[in-house]
Amino acid sequence: MTNVFVEGDNLDVLPTLEPGSIDVVYIDPPYNTGNDFAYNDRHGTGRDRHRAWTDMMRPRLEAARDLLSDGGAIFVSIDDNEVAHLRLLMDEVYDERNFIAQIVVNLNPKGRQLGNFFATSHEYLLVYARDIDACVLDATSTHHVDPADFPQEAVDGRRFRHLPLRNTNKKFNPATARTLHFPLWGSPVTGEVATAPFEGAVEVLPIFGDGTPAVWRWSVPRIEARPDDLVCREIRGRLGERVDIFQRDWLHDGRRKKLKTIWLAEEVGSTDTAVAELKAIVGHVFESPKPTGLVRRILECFPDDAVVLDFFAGSGTTGHATALANADDGGSRTCISINSPEPTRPGSNAQLAGLETVSAITEARLRAVAETLGGGLDVRRPLS
Repeated sequence: MTNVFVEGDNLDVLPTLEPGSIDVVYIDPPYNTGNDFAYNDRHGTGRDRHRAWTDMMRPRLEAARDLLSDGGAIFVSIDDNEVAHLRLLMDEVYDERNFIAQIVVNLNPKGRQLGNFFATSHEYLLVYARDIDACVLDATSTHHVDPADFPQEAVDGRRFRHLPLRNTNKKFNPATARTLHFPLWGSPVTGEVATAPFEGAVEVLPIFGDGTPAVWRWSVPRIEARPDDLVCREIRGRLGERVDIFQRDWLHDGRRKKLKTIWLAEEVGSTDTAVAELKAIVGHVFESPKPTGLVRRILECFPDDAVVLDFFAGSGTTGHATALANADDGGSRTCISINSPEPTRPGSNAQLAGLETVSAITEARLRAVAETLGGGLDVRRPLS
């Protein structure tokens, strides 16, 4: 079963789930902006509103922490209204050592024109591990590898690029990584590299551009195991011509690239594309849904059998994204979505469409997803 939908207050539902059973949590909670769209988005008034909002969030974040597996992580969307308070709160609940990233998400590339001063075009995504030492999050993607970054071509047609074999980070030097400072021998004529002298070779020690001693990235056993992945070249550096050793870094199927901490709308979608996605499957019944591309990028960082939880399920984006990911790569992910039967705003598009509660919006979308993408839908309601 791809999607499970539980109707109810998330604070009541979360304790009924099995501790340690969740791999990924993604939530898009109320931002406390004072807007009143499908549900109430103001908690408290004046100076007390931040305290009221964090008091609302704290027990829910604590419950989510207990549900996460040791290798799991939580992602929380938020904007400028509460990002500072949320960061401090999550440092408390998840421990600041488990902080992974504060990602900027460009959800409105046109910028919001109605506010004062700047036209805001971004939100944030706070990422915390349950246990940073055990976390399985792989912040890389196959979709951002550019073949143009690999300009060299081997005789067999494989593409590669040259990377310095020396470690370019000055934190790593003969004092801090003593065993990685040793001589190599190379021929700039043939390109051959070895750990021992050979005819026509020159001795090469790792140095930084300013001539200070450096260290290699590879150990002697690794160099001896992969000599064909190394090449000796003559280069022109800051201090003139010198001989250096480079790694042939190959482009191959399944190659991944580290994700940056700014996610652009053309990569993950925007509020406009999210509205269009929802409109195509259910109708224009939610004012500010998240694009499925945002959640799919999160899912890509985890194994394809991950158990996903969204306890502020809103329009059902997370369940939809999970079904799309499974359809795309044949994965067996499961998504648990939780939403409350809070009434939709009188006169709103949702109410006019016959969706009297916010949970009805979630369920309608997940049913449509099951019909179009498969995977089924298990709906659970509290006993009355």
